[in-house]
Amino acid sequence: MRVLGIDYGQARVGLAMTDPEGRMAFPRPAIKKTTRDALFGALAAIVQTEGVEAVVVGLPLTLSGGDSLTTRQTRNFAESLARRITAPVHLMDERLSSAAAQEQLKEAGLCSRKMKSRLDSQAAVQILETWLSQNRA
Repeated sequence: MRVLGIDYGQARVGLAMTDPEGRMAFPRPAIKKTTRDALFGALAAIVQTEGVEAVVVGLPLTLSGGDSLTTRQTRNFAESLARRITAPVHLMDERLSSAAAQEQLKEAGLCSRKMKSRLDSQAAVQILETWLSQNRA
């Protein structure tokens, strides 16, 4: 099962994709947001061309588990995406995924201020791996 992971952000959208068997997540190049239509068009094209069967969007809850403005914007994004593609869209708690992604990139010697898009896609990997581990059973 091919699954697309998304770390939604105001400037960029980090992406990750599973292998064809849906076992491991790998970073994909982030999409720089220009217009809403361009973003949804690019995501729909990825879903179509890659044969994506499910999409997982990271949900940025507060540390206490509540909603924030960013949480509501992400929910709106996920709902809009779900109306444009045939694959189901799932939300996954992404608390601390960016911190974990930054630590992984730092350990690999790949983290710098200029690599924010790499960080966004690595956060998408974290989100997707968490979803995969919870949905294997």
